[in-house]
Amino acid sequence: MLELIFILILAGALLCFATSKEVAKLVSLITTGALFIILLYVLGNGSDKGGYLAFNYPFTQLFKSRINFSADGLSMLMLILTALIGFCTVIYYFNKNSNKDHTFYGLVLLMLFGLIGVFTAHDGFFFYLFWEITLIPIWLIAGIYSSERKKRFEFTTRFFVYTFVGSLFMLGGLLYAYQYSGDFSLPALYHNNLNEIQQNVVFWLVFIAFAVKLPLFPFHSWQPDTYTYSPTGGTVLLSGVMLKMAVYGILRYLLPIVPIAVKGISGDIVIILAVIGIIYGALIAIVKYDIKRIFAYSSFSHVGLMVAGIFSAAIISLRHGIFMEGALGAILQAFAHGITISGLFFAAGHLIRIHQDRNIGNMGGVARYQPVFSVLFFIILLGSMAVPLTNGFPGEFLLLKSVWEYNSLMGVLAGLTVILSAVYMLRVYVKTMFGEPTIQDGDNLNLVQSHNNELFVLGLLALGVLVFGLFPNAILNLIEAPITEIFKTMLRK
Repeated sequence: MLELIFILILAGALLCFATSKEVAKLVSLITTGALFIILLYVLGNGSDKGGYLAFNYPFTQLFKSRINFSADGLSMLMLILTALIGFCTVIYYFNKNSNKDHTFYGLVLLMLFGLIGVFTAHDGFFFYLFWEITLIPIWLIAGIYSSERKKRFEFTTRFFVYTFVGSLFMLGGLLYAYQYSGDFSLPALYHNNLNEIQQNVVFWLVFIAFAVKLPLFPFHSWQPDTYTYSPTGGTVLLSGVMLKMAVYGILRYLLPIVPIAVKGISGDIVIILAVIGIIYGALIAIVKYDIKRIFAYSSFSHVGLMVAGIFSAAIISLRHGIFMEGALGAILQAFAHGITISGLFFAAGHLIRIHQDRNIGNMGGVARYQPVFSVLFFIILLGSMAVPLTNGFPGEFLLLKSVWEYNSLMGVLAGLTVILSAVYMLRVYVKTMFGEPTIQDGDNLNLVQSHNNELFVLGLLALGVLVFGLFPNAILNLIEAPITEIFKTMLRK
């Protein structure tokens, strides 16, 4: 089945490149919808020996690597998020006023193809290969369809250089580990013969790639401009799914390979950097007026908490015995963040479209003429603020608990995100939804009204905020077994 998924997505992408805009829109809609339905069907029919989808074939005799892809509960959750955000991205542009051509839809599907490979690769070589594949389509989407034509070369070049160079560091780390494992397969990489110094070398080589992709302080300078100047669909793919590759990679390709390094000073340094990023990103978001930049720094801050939670749980486990709450919380939060940050950027794209401005000070009174939009936007904001009974709350609670167990001071500092996120999110909502309308009756009436496809996308994501806030166990039951296995593997080293 997994082979068919790869073929479906790649065939859809190639067909989009070769056909007209209208056909490409339909093809991309059918392809992403079919992917989502297939994944739900597979999930509903249960797993076989801990795996849902898998295939394994020989690859080359030059070095020990196999075409080995499989999906456990952790991978399935990331695949479902990928399919959901891909489907929403296509739907968001599914109206007669969309200016996206057939190439755009082909690039979106090619991006999904790479993401599926990253989330299912159980071989270090193919993990790196698909990691690089995802870079090309998103770089082209950001550059070709940017709203800031004069700045697109500057921000896309910075984005490409940061992420490509970071990926080369990861390749170096995997090659170094390969020298001591003799095989690129995950079991072999997990059971390498690296000593403490060698593990620290591999740790930082691989972690730099993840830190850039997240991004984590101080590797974040590419992010604000890229999120701000990319088209809405590109920003959603970057923030909603692409950064989750790094969260996934830390769990699957870092902790179990170099646990000695994680247990030592390297792990402590990462937590310090993550907590700095939490506060730094939130404080900047509070003073910004560009709506996309506010949400960019919000994402930066939230990602820091995910990283702090993962490493605090790993360090506690390695020093005192298994403690998975931070890792479980990080995956819960990664899934929740994918939904909420995508909804925020879709909403921002709508507000920018009707106002032709990114400044929240020039977007007042929207609730008066778009009540449905204002309600959906508010629900998504609540999820981002981790209000109880929304999808952001369970994961953030577990993350903060984990960081507190690691170090109470770090827990207090990380906990500031609860207050700071409420400040900048409510500031955005008050300035855009209330007050005197900046668009008067008769001004751009054809643009002011929400398109049905935009409301559908926001409604779907708002539903996700509520459903997974009320039923977090649906995710926890899916990821508990694979996270447990990862932590047991880490502790066996």
